[in-house]
Amino acid sequence: MNNIKFLLLGTSLSFIPSLTFAQCVATQDCATLGYTETSCNGGKGVKCPFGNKWACLTSEEECLNLACDKLGFTYTCTGTGEKGAGNDCNGKYTSCTCASGYEWKNNICQPLNGAYEEYYYCNGRLVGVRATGMDFYIAMQDLGKLTWPNAYNQCLNYVFCGNLKGELPSTEQLQKLYYNKSRINTLLSTHGGATLRDTRYWSSAMRATGDGGYLYFYYVNLSNGDDGYRYDKGTSTEYTRPVLTSW
Repeated sequence: MNNIKFLLLGTSLSFIPSLTFAQCVATQDCATLGYTETSCNGGKGVKCPFGNKWACLTSEEECLNLACDKLGFTYTCTGTGEKGAGNDCNGKYTSCTCASGYEWKNNICQPLNGAYEEYYYCNGRLVGVRATGMDFYIAMQDLGKLTWPNAYNQCLNYVFCGNLKGELPSTEQLQKLYYNKSRINTLLSTHGGATLRDTRYWSSAMRATGDGGYLYFYYVNLSNGDDGYRYDKGTSTEYTRPVLTSW
């Protein structure tokens, strides 16, 4: 009977697949076990039983930040010219919008500089506008009513940006301003500039008469596009607006 039991036992074992045994090796290395911190904020953690390292618990704030990061909320949008777009996640946004005069570049809003179609910027500040097809920009403000010599000198010293200075417009440029006045005035009024007046503006054209020191100083009337001149010794005044012709 015992032989039968042994035979049955041996038979039953022969149907069990071969078993592979893994040997478990105990370790007392804290770093391997995940204890890597020297201390935990507020003591929120578990100390390694084999040393002085800790495994710290993640705070609610850290958990929220990690969750926001995983969802793509990575920008604080607190830089100059930046504003968060859409809803925030714990004070962060998926993207930022840039203020006028700024562009999104290298993950921040950076100020515009130079010519951008109808606009000319200097460190984010709009300093000149032009209509499509014009090859020069005009300043955002008049310089007032000046004598021709003062108008000429002040325009040459008018700073658009850095070393870029203006000049008194030619009669041809003033006539282009007349033909594009509607668009120019729309751009100026939209962005805080002074619109062009329906009156005479000095041009850069002048010539001597050789008669008693009198000179011809030319202007263009922006109410009708007509040009003309003042015949005097440089004491008459007209409105003045600088232009930027090279950049």
